[in-house]
Amino acid sequence: MSQVEEDVPMLVAEDDDEAPDLVEAPDLPRVPVTILSGYLGAGKTTLLNYILTQQHNKKIAVILNEFGEGSSLEKSLNIGHGGELFEEWLELRNGCLCCSVKDNGVKAIENLMKKRGKFDYILLETTGLADPGPIAALFWVDKQLECEVYLDGIITVLDAKYAEKNISEKKPEGVVNEAVRQVALADLLILNKTDLVDQQQLDLVTRIVRNINSSAEIVQTQRCRVDLDKLLDLHAYDKFGADEYDRTLSAHFKDDLPHLDQRVGTVTLEVEGSLTPAGLDTLVETLLWERSLTTPAGHHPHIYRMKGILSVVGEERRVMLQAVQELYEAEPIDPWPPHCPRTCKFVFIGEHLEEGILREFLESLAVEGPVGVP
Repeated sequence: MSQVEEDVPMLVAEDDDEAPDLVEAPDLPRVPVTILSGYLGAGKTTLLNYILTQQHNKKIAVILNEFGEGSSLEKSLNIGHGGELFEEWLELRNGCLCCSVKDNGVKAIENLMKKRGKFDYILLETTGLADPGPIAALFWVDKQLECEVYLDGIITVLDAKYAEKNISEKKPEGVVNEAVRQVALADLLILNKTDLVDQQQLDLVTRIVRNINSSAEIVQTQRCRVDLDKLLDLHAYDKFGADEYDRTLSAHFKDDLPHLDQRVGTVTLEVEGSLTPAGLDTLVETLLWERSLTTPAGHHPHIYRMKGILSVVGEERRVMLQAVQELYEAEPIDPWPPHCPRTCKFVFIGEHLEEGILREFLESLAVEGPVGVP
């Protein structure tokens, strides 16, 4: 049934003389999408093949997005179920989904959604040179798409042997390399090929990754053998739990790794009090849109990923804040626990983040007093 047909009530008449009853067509549930990122050769395709051959009681559609030759690229769409693999071929012109052809990426998923019912999960594998941020933004920019799918999370696969080399690769002034951005935006980090390095190198790579993103869980693997419960149904964009905040807080450090680009890191903050709705707007405008804060060194913090649980004046429930680059959502979720002090907890991942500057800014927005609905 087409989307148009789904939106039109179905007419059911048992007798020609009787007026037909209106029966609403059932709504199909939104389909989760997981973005699979990782540098060239890290093991993304190995992970996909592993997922598609496991028993997980899901019908998974996979969009493969890799560089090819010529002016147009063939993209493989696979639907795997019960160990079987069905293939169709889609052609998306003018290059990579995550760059200047984002609209083509939307079109690919829209075409895929015409097959709703044949699958209940989508894995989108990006090219090894892709920044997953613009792809994640697609699901908030395109409202029609957002009605049918939702972003479940970003998984980044790392090669334990070459991750240090990839992350430390020097780029032109002002450019953050792709491997760093892939780590920074991940909700789950898979440190693959651990059998190819010794424990000292494994510990070093883990420290490097933690310096960039201390919010994501790290799973160590060989040949991408991962418990599927850790990969699917992450709900990274519709929840922000205390365990994630505590994990980030406990890993809140900055090692002295002079050979690495130290611009990108994680800052975790908790501020007492509540934000007014206007204060929340100011927070978004200042940090995500205008980037108008200035560090003592003259840099402007650039937020890649922001998560938070906020107390907002006029709202009795906790407000969950999720943002990727310039786009954000702030949604009430559940009531505050009784007698729990009102605070705002934040996790920031990005460039030129200084805890003191961010804390001073957030404290300037926080207010005391009643926060419930007047």
